[in-house]
Amino acid sequence: MKDERRNRERTDTQHKRERNGYREQSGNMDSHYERGTSSGGRGRKGDAQNFREQREDREYYDDQRRRNRRKAELRNDGENQNSDKSHEKANKGKEGEKEKPNFQLSGALVEDTNTFRGVVIKYNEPPESRIPKKRWRLYPFKNDTPLPVMYIHRQSAYLLGRQRKIADIPIDHPSCSKQHAVLQYRLVEYTRADGAAGRRVKPYIIDLGSANGTFLNNQRVEPQRFYELKEKDVLKFGFSSREYVVLHESSDTSEVDGADEEDDEGIDS
Repeated sequence: MKDERRNRERTDTQHKRERNGYREQSGNMDSHYERGTSSGGRGRKGDAQNFREQREDREYYDDQRRRNRRKAELRNDGENQNSDKSHEKANKGKEGEKEKPNFQLSGALVEDTNTFRGVVIKYNEPPESRIPKKRWRLYPFKNDTPLPVMYIHRQSAYLLGRQRKIADIPIDHPSCSKQHAVLQYRLVEYTRADGAAGRRVKPYIIDLGSANGTFLNNQRVEPQRFYELKEKDVLKFGFSSREYVVLHESSDTSEVDGADEEDDEGIDS
C-alpha cells in the first residue's frame, strides 16, 4: 500500500511538472509569435505597397499599348482608303479611254492545258481556228529526194513533234522536240481588191519553244508566235535535213512532180 501511494505521488508530481513545462513552453512560443507578428506586419505592408505599384505600372503600360494599337489601326485604315481611291481613279481613267485596235499576231496560247492519251499538250487552239476549205498539202524532201505527200486539210491544227504517241505529223530527228511546232488554220480578216473587208482561213506555223527551232524559208521563227504560210514556203525543223514545201490543190506542182502522191486517205508519216 505504501509503495502504491509513493508511486501515485511520484506520478502526480511528474504530471504537474510536465504541465508546468508545457505552459512555460507555450508562453515562450506565444511571445515569439507576437514578436514575429509585429515585425511581419511591417513586411506585409511593404509587400502590399509594392504590389499596388506593380499593378499601376501594368495598367499604365497596358493602356499605352492599347493606344498605340488603336493609332496603328487608324493609320492602316487611312492608307487602305487612299489606296482604294487611287484604284478607283485609275479604273475610271481606263474606262474613259477607248481600246485601240491591235493588228499584231500575238501568238499567245490559252493558259489552260489539255491532255491527250495521257500526255499534257503544250498547245491549245485559238478561238479563230477553222478547218480550211482549200486542200493544203506538204511535199517533203530529204536531200532532194521526194517523199510521200502529206494531206493537211482535214483538221484545224496539226501537231508536229518527235513524240509519235500524240504527234499528227511525226518528225523523228533527234534534234526535234517531242512537241515541236503546230500547223494552225485561222480565220482572219483581209482586204479585198475593191477595198472591202473579208475573212479567209489561212495556214500558220507556230513554234512551241523547241530547243533547236523551226525555220521558215531558212529563217528561224520566234517561238510562241504565229507566222502565216504561203504557197511554196519551205519549212524545216531542228537540224533535220528534211524540207517541207507548202502547196495546195491548185498549185503548180511541176517542180515537185517527182513525188508520188498517195491516195487522199490521211497523213503519211
